[in-house]
Amino acid sequence: MCSTKTRRILRINDVAKKTGLSKSYIYALVHCGQFPQSIRLVKGGTAVGWLESDIEQWIDGCINATKELAC
Repeated sequence: MCSTKTRRILRINDVAKKTGLSKSYIYALVHCGQFPQSIRLVKGGTAVGWLESDIEQWIDGCINATKELAC
């Protein structure tokens, strides 16, 4: 039996709630390469989103980095 991994796309408001960061700061971090890149939802459109798994990995990285500094 194959397991199918469900992918979820988060829009900017969901990403802001999940991370606790403002929308403008998220975009600034993306621009600097310090936050996962968004994906375009419609070819030629302006709507973007982030894979929830990418955001969760980023949060985990922040947590791990903080724990390493505390040691």
